[in-house]
Amino acid sequence: MRRAGRRGRQAEEDSPMENGVGQEPGAAETPAAEGAPAPRAPRVRPRLVFHTQLAHGSPTGRIEGFTNVKELYAKIAEVFSISPTEILFCTLNTHKVDMQKLLGGQIGLEDFIFAHVRGETKEVEVTKTEDALGLTITDNGAGYAFIKRIKEGSIINRIQTVCVGDSIEAINDHTIVGCRHYEVARMLRELPRAQPFTLRLVQPKKAFDMIGQRTRSSKCPGEGRVASGKETLRLRAKGTATLEEGPSAFEEEAARRVDDLLESYMGIRDGELASTMVETAKECPSAAALAQGLDSVLGEFAFPEEFVAEVWAAVGEAKGRQK
Repeated sequence: MRRAGRRGRQAEEDSPMENGVGQEPGAAETPAAEGAPAPRAPRVRPRLVFHTQLAHGSPTGRIEGFTNVKELYAKIAEVFSISPTEILFCTLNTHKVDMQKLLGGQIGLEDFIFAHVRGETKEVEVTKTEDALGLTITDNGAGYAFIKRIKEGSIINRIQTVCVGDSIEAINDHTIVGCRHYEVARMLRELPRAQPFTLRLVQPKKAFDMIGQRTRSSKCPGEGRVASGKETLRLRAKGTATLEEGPSAFEEEAARRVDDLLESYMGIRDGELASTMVETAKECPSAAALAQGLDSVLGEFAFPEEFVAEVWAAVGEAKGRQK
C-alpha cells in the first residue's frame, strides 16, 4: 500500500500544468464508478499576460504574475534589465505623457502598458506669492509623487521648465521619495509665502517626438479609467489583485465627482482613491456612517467633516443622475 501511495504522489507531481496552475489533487486519477456522473473538469485560473514597452522606445516585453503596482514595476524592470526605482509611472495604450491615460488601480485585459523612466534631473527656484501654487499632485503607488496638472495662470505655470509628468524628488533638498501624494501636497501648501524654495524634479525620459512637450491635462469624465463593460485587473494596495467587470456608469460618474473634490480640497487627483471612497459610500446609509467607514479604511488621510459631507452629496447626485 505504501508503494502505491508513493506512485500516486509521483503521478500527481508529474501531472501536466494548465496555465501555470496544476489540476486539483485526484481530479484526473480517480476513475468514475459505473453509473456515476463524470468527474468535474479541473478549475483553471486564467493566465493574464500583458504587453509592455519603455515609453521612450524599446522592444516589446511580456509580463504576468503581479498583484499590485510595486510587483508590476518589478516585472517590467526585470524584462528590460533596469531597476524598479527607474520607473516613474505608467500609461496605458500611449507612449506620451498623457495624464488621462495614466495607469491607476485597473488595467483592461487588452491594455498595452508603457513605462516612463527617469530622465534628466532639474532644479527650479519658486517664490510663493499666492497660497496656491497651481499644482495637482498624484503618485505612482511605489514611492514617487509627480505633477498631474498645472493650472493655467498659476505660479508654476509661469515657470516653463516645470511640466506635467515631472516627479518631485526633493523640496529644499529634503527628499520626499517614499511620501504619498497627499503628504507632498500638504508640504507645498504649508510653505511660507514670499520665501523662495527649491524644487528638484526628475522628468520622464523622452523620445525624439516628445522633446519640448509641455502637457496640461484637462478634466475628463473617463480620466484614468478603463471602458465599462470590459473585464479588468483591479490592483489593490492591500490584498491581491482581482479580475472584475469594469466600473458601471454610476461608479464612473461618482468617482469623477469625488476626484474633483480631492483636487479642490487637497490638491491631489487619484482615481483609485476616489473609487475606493465610492465603494465605501455605497455601503453606508448616511454621511456619518461614511465618515466612520473612511476612518477605518483611509484613516491616514484624516478627511475633515465638511469634505466627507461633500463626498456623500456627490455620490448621491451621481446615483440620482443614473436613475
